[in-house]
Amino acid sequence: MKVFCGRANPTTGSVEWLEEDEHYDYHQEIARSSYADMLHDKDRNIKYYQGIRAAVSRVKDRGQKALVLDIGTGTGLLSMMAVTAGADFCYAVEVFKPMADAAVKIVEKNGFSDKIKIINKHSTEVTVGPDGDMPCRANILVTELFDTELIGEGALPSYEHAHRHLVQENCEAVPHRATVYAQLVESRRMWSWHKLFPIRVHTSLGEQVIVPPAELERCPGAPSVCDIQLNQVSPADFTVLSRVLPMFSVDFSKQVSSSAACHSRQFEPLASGRAQVVLSWWDIEMDPEGKIKCTMAPFWAHSDPEGLQWRDHWMQCVYFLPQEEPVTQGSALCLVAHHDDYCVWYSLQRTSPEKNGRVPQMRPVCDCQAHLLWTRPRFGEINDANRTEQYVQALGTVLTPDSICLCVSDGSLLSVLAHHLGAQQVFTIESSAASHKLMKKIFKANHLEDKINIIEKRPEMLTSEDLQGRKVSLLVGEPFFTTSLLPWHNLYFWYVRTAVDQHLGPGAVVMPQAATLHAMVVEFRDLWRIRSPCGDCEGFDVHIMDDMIQRALDFRESKEAEPHPLWEYPCRSLSPAQQILSFDFRQPVPQQPLRAEGSLELQRPGRSHGAVLWMEYHLTPDHTVSTGLLQPAEDQGDCCWNPHCKQAVYFFRTPLDPRVPLEGPRTVHYAVEFLPHTGDITMEFSPVDVQVGTARSLRREARTAPGRQKQCACHCHQACPSRLAERAHHRGRFPLRVCTNTPNGYSCSHLQMRKLRPREVSDSP
Repeated sequence: MKVFCGRANPTTGSVEWLEEDEHYDYHQEIARSSYADMLHDKDRNIKYYQGIRAAVSRVKDRGQKALVLDIGTGTGLLSMMAVTAGADFCYAVEVFKPMADAAVKIVEKNGFSDKIKIINKHSTEVTVGPDGDMPCRANILVTELFDTELIGEGALPSYEHAHRHLVQENCEAVPHRATVYAQLVESRRMWSWHKLFPIRVHTSLGEQVIVPPAELERCPGAPSVCDIQLNQVSPADFTVLSRVLPMFSVDFSKQVSSSAACHSRQFEPLASGRAQVVLSWWDIEMDPEGKIKCTMAPFWAHSDPEGLQWRDHWMQCVYFLPQEEPVTQGSALCLVAHHDDYCVWYSLQRTSPEKNGRVPQMRPVCDCQAHLLWTRPRFGEINDANRTEQYVQALGTVLTPDSICLCVSDGSLLSVLAHHLGAQQVFTIESSAASHKLMKKIFKANHLEDKINIIEKRPEMLTSEDLQGRKVSLLVGEPFFTTSLLPWHNLYFWYVRTAVDQHLGPGAVVMPQAATLHAMVVEFRDLWRIRSPCGDCEGFDVHIMDDMIQRALDFRESKEAEPHPLWEYPCRSLSPAQQILSFDFRQPVPQQPLRAEGSLELQRPGRSHGAVLWMEYHLTPDHTVSTGLLQPAEDQGDCCWNPHCKQAVYFFRTPLDPRVPLEGPRTVHYAVEFLPHTGDITMEFSPVDVQVGTARSLRREARTAPGRQKQCACHCHQACPSRLAERAHHRGRFPLRVCTNTPNGYSCSHLQMRKLRPREVSDSP
């Protein structure tokens, strides 16, 4: 059976209806899940196994049967651990039906069907009694309901319900306890992901300063956590202002409350500075004594920095204080952690809330529009002074005193730069109400509301009247569009340039004048694990899970490149970076496809995990902006990636299996094609072993289609995919678009991708 699905094509800008298989959502959910990452997390698995053994032993020592409730069983791994440890019976709850079906097969294959019952329900729907899902309450509660924020996946409400209805009083719990830690820091780099800094522009008339609106300065920001691989942030990028503070703990063996609460910790700053950011992580203790501990601490706070376990399903959190505050070394302050049922946020106070009787703060809500329109990487990009200077230098070579300038990028400050650099008249197109409202605030704060004309419509609807009858002599773009996810999605600029061709005057200049697509074969330090089969996990056969993930990938995902912020995922280049396609923006989009074939020669030893692709925009012949490599790879192949952009990763299949020998092909052939009609880029990479002259194609033809887009309201108050999408938007994975289908007028139009991490669940304002 086929179904029709709507998508907004991010490259062409058109709205399309596609015929899809009825199960395409199921395949996406499996392919983008973090199951493989969790199964490869050996530290997690071992600690859970140890904790389960200890809990079963304690129950047995009391002369009781060990009855286990496993909430969110996934593959059934923890239940199989419990039975192996001596549990008499396990009730394994899994709400996602395809996963529950897989768990049944995995349990059967491992010979535990008589001791484990898979219940395909949400835990809040499980019944207890003679005719229920469970005949009696369990006395051991095993769960893995955590995300990077600990509670963002709904752990508190699930535990609250389980203790009230599904488990015995004072039951054993694995994990037994969780503790959230925080550390206050000053960090210009991380603060630049949250606030708009003043932007200094040097012109022939002197220095001009673009100031942020006061409303943006006061805004507390987005209500979602910023979750990153904190171990990839250099200690030079922040100044520690406090010791590591244990903020609050949750005892999972007792009744848990999901009600809003706040927890304060008094401390004396270790140094004077400006308090801006709270770094946070958690650990879980698998036993009451706290001897079996699994921690998410970054390397500088870890007891064994050399033995750090890499994981992508649990990382670390960055929280932004509502406003930066000066602190003085030795002068006592209180850091306050607030939480509701799904979210955590922080504030800095002079006295404890318990002492001053203050009511716990409400969750931060963005009221300036900027945090709804700009992702955190986008904030960082706009605040990047070196990048801004590149555009200033490029504009300085193409602007003249009589330039009529049209700017086409979402929420871009290029129009302000063009004005300060002397353009006669500047127009900027803002196709969404949110970006239009934000840019009006910025222009007003800089007294430019009557100097820059904002056109609120889609570029293809532009009329001569919108341009006051003038012909455009300079068309500029960064380019940046909120609907873009993969590097080439910003080729939408080319389609806009084509749509406004009739409004360009003779000899009009287009900046950037061209773009090029580049590729390089790499070996990842760790990221390969998200695609690597597990096989056996702690002695249990999970090949069925591997096969299910691979089938889901083969449905479409394995034929697509996927976006990753590679500054968080170190890799080595095995081949030189190579230009593989070129796009000439000085001409309209061609009618015929652009195709390139060639090979990438591997010049360094290593395992070829995949190809990384990125775009470079040639503003002028002398000025180029890269969305990928910022400089040539070092002697050992180490790469420095643009931290504001996501690069595209095309994984090769065979080298991802750790059982495959390191020896591999020395050349990778590629065939890449740009299809103007759809805006898609199709690609095929074929590693070839030149020593034996045998081509080993690791993929069939792979299409990196822009992906289907869905609309989902991001201002509901439920733990639903819409909240999932909003948090993903603020991490920079999904674009935020404006619609009129929701009470607040916003929705997440999110491009489909590898996975939605469980930590990306968040309430919305």
